[in-house]
Parts: sequence; structure tokens; C-alpha cells
Amino acid sequence: MTDTEKKVMVRLCMKILTDTDLYEADKEVRDLIDWIYISEQMKENNNKIRSLTGEYKQIEPECREGVREKLERMKKLCEERNDLYEKQNELKGRREKLEQSFER
Repeated sequence: MTDTEKKVMVRLCMKILTDTDLYEADKEVRDLIDWIYISEQMKENNNKIRSLTGEYKQIEPECREGVREKLERMKKLCEERNDLYEKQNELKGRREKLEQSFER
């Protein structure tokens, strides 16, 4: 069934609903119309889900790569900082030795 045929069928159902009391009077008619309405809602939701999933899949690799690059940079920064702490402690020790020699 094409989209146009579905739209015509839904419009026909709406016309029947507004012009008659079949919806309230006949449970089978109500169930059939509700089924059509719910099926259309499900189709729209599935289309939105597919669209959102497609957009997510396009964005995801860039985000992951950006995060990976930032994590690598953070790792390097930590390594550089740790190296500087070690050098700082070495310098501090050397300075203390010099200061002790001054006191003699």
C-alpha cells in the first residue's frame, strides 16, 4: 500500500468518525480504526528513530575521535607535569645541599 493510499484510508476513517456514530456503536469498527491510527503512529516513530540513528552514526565517529585526541593530550600533559615535578624535587634537593654548605 502506498503512502497516498494510506492517507486516503485514514481520511476516510476520519470522515466516517465525524459523520456517523459507528465508532461509539461498533466495537469492531472502533478497534479497526484504532489499529490503523496506532499503526500510523508506530510508522512515524520508526521513521524518526531511523533518522535519529542515522544522524547519531554520522556524528559519533567525529566525537569519539575528538575525545580520543583530547585524552591523548591530557595524558601527555600529565606526563610532562610529572616530569617537571621530578625535576623540581631534584632541584629542591640540590638547593638544600647548597644551602647546607653555606651554613658551614
